[in-house]
Amino acid sequence: MKNEINEKRIKMELLIEIGVEELPAIPFLKERANIAPKWRAVLEANRINSDFRFEFSPRRFVLFHEDFPQRGDDAQIVSTGAPKSVALKDGAWSPAALSFAKKCGISESELEFRQIGGKEVLYHAAVQKGRDSREILGEMIEEFLRSLNFGRAMRWGSGKFEFIRPIRSIACVLGGQNVDFEIYGVRSAAAFFPHRKFGYEAIKFKDAADYFALLERNGVILSEQKRKDKILSEFAKLEKKHGFKIEVDPALLDEVTAITEYPTALLGSFERDFLSVPKEVIITSMKENQRYFPVFEDKNLSNHFVVVSNAITDDDELVVRGNEKVLRARLSDAMFFWKSDLQAEFSPEKLKQISYMQALGSVYDKQVRELAVAKALSADYATQIEAEIGKKDFAQDIENAVMFSKADLSSTMVGEFSELQGIMGSYYAAHAGLADHVCRAIREQYLPSGEDSELPSGVFSSVIAIAMKFETLLGLFSINKVPSGNKDPYALRRAATGLIKILLNQGLGFDANALAQKLAPNYKKFDISKLLDFIKDRLYGIFDEINPSVIKACIASGENDLLRLSKAIKALGEIAAATDFGENFATFKRLANIIKDEKIGAVDENLFEHDAERALNAAFRAIKLNENDVSGYLRSLFGLKGVIDDFFDNVMINVQDTAIRANRIANIGQIYRAFLQFADIKEIGF
Repeated sequence: MKNEINEKRIKMELLIEIGVEELPAIPFLKERANIAPKWRAVLEANRINSDFRFEFSPRRFVLFHEDFPQRGDDAQIVSTGAPKSVALKDGAWSPAALSFAKKCGISESELEFRQIGGKEVLYHAAVQKGRDSREILGEMIEEFLRSLNFGRAMRWGSGKFEFIRPIRSIACVLGGQNVDFEIYGVRSAAAFFPHRKFGYEAIKFKDAADYFALLERNGVILSEQKRKDKILSEFAKLEKKHGFKIEVDPALLDEVTAITEYPTALLGSFERDFLSVPKEVIITSMKENQRYFPVFEDKNLSNHFVVVSNAITDDDELVVRGNEKVLRARLSDAMFFWKSDLQAEFSPEKLKQISYMQALGSVYDKQVRELAVAKALSADYATQIEAEIGKKDFAQDIENAVMFSKADLSSTMVGEFSELQGIMGSYYAAHAGLADHVCRAIREQYLPSGEDSELPSGVFSSVIAIAMKFETLLGLFSINKVPSGNKDPYALRRAATGLIKILLNQGLGFDANALAQKLAPNYKKFDISKLLDFIKDRLYGIFDEINPSVIKACIASGENDLLRLSKAIKALGEIAAATDFGENFATFKRLANIIKDEKIGAVDENLFEHDAERALNAAFRAIKLNENDVSGYLRSLFGLKGVIDDFFDNVMINVQDTAIRANRIANIGQIYRAFLQFADIKEIGF
């Protein structure tokens, strides 16, 4: 027994390295957050409790445990069987009992009963010993690797095995000794492949300490953070030396860190003539095609770039020249596309040849419908638009902004760089002589493009962006392309959320129901209420810090103006966040519950019998309810708590006299009705 206990307590270092061919960064980074949890799940399934760290480079996954147990923990396995009345017949064991004994691996004499759930049933408890780690590590690693999901997998050799990239080596060293097994057609061995600069043969190692030391000496920085720190440090040196600024895109930094084992930041350049191409094209070509970092001088794009090389060489210039050559070819293509597009006609007419959706016609047809939305909105916001662009007659500008907004879809540049849609359109619109605010609106039409994205910079641009989003919602709902569950192939949730964010940013009123009803003849008949519910549901995500019941209460008011509704949510949310609100709200919850099924008539002061009735009515009529001040409006109503409590303490509502009863309902009902301008308070819960 002592030996067994001591054996269980023995803990050793465990090093696991899965050597692979170069990993593709983006699929790997998408799964990266799941890698450690998936290994932890395998450990737990085998009753092994051990902390570890996960590291990686482009050619290896590494799991390292400082204290790994020699075997998994024991577990008690409890089995229950048939009730006593079934298991024991005339003093003899029934077939059911004998089957239970066989299943548990015990003899008839070992059968016993336990009281469980008020019944005596067959019962057996056994200790399942934890398995020896050396025996199961191969199985565990294979299970772990099969659990990883990188999207598409590769097959190699005979095609029997598949993984994100072919597995070339497996090291599994426990307590300084190789754990022998074979998975994925690879036999484990205490060896790893170095950086290619240091050769193509596997390097043997003794234990974990030897492994980490040899990695460093053979061109591999295993720590992701150390690689990232090295890159940023070298960026800083280049900036100090040359006096420019490197634009560090966090996603790009993660990517180049993932694809380099020994990163080195190198400065390259290209001909200044290429700077005549829009900077967005150059930057996109650098980032997307080559994974280069753009350089800025005095906030202007420089004719330099920074490449993070994985090469270890005495001649960095050779690496730089090779990358300059590749970029020069890319920029030459971009220059050709740019000049060709400028010579071509920039016209929305070409959109008639581009299909949007079978049931909704061409992209041109969509633009016509967007224009109808934009015209309606621009009439509502005419004062703000006039003040912003400095002209009263802007109808043609609205039409130009909408109808030319997708015209760049026919350009060769957008055909090559689809992510520049809208941006290129703004350049082509400027070249065609369209007004600055029109060009800006074309550029900003897709904003917001993400969670923390910028929003359209003005009311004019906002009208164009809102028109696009609202028309998309109307069109797709009209043909029943409605999101379900977590599926949203047309990004309608993003469109609705973006629409609300724009409205809030510019402070624009927007009666979604009135506008949808007005535009309904342009679409197949559909249930507009479902669209309104869908849009309003986005408010839960926008105001995620507010109690959801508060949002529900505001939505339940029936308000369709999204700005007014949002102001109500924000104001009521701030009030409800007070520490004593829940306690004080009991009064209003009681009021709402009394009123919810009642008809609220007019108050007749001649029917008052108690001072508490008169005091409540007088207090309500004394407050000045300004609907333009939502917070003040709601706080004034909540300020009636004292007189409402006094009313409830001294006045009985359910009296036999129907007129008096109705009048008392009306007295408190007028307060509830006032709340309903912004929220149905009966929906609030804590």
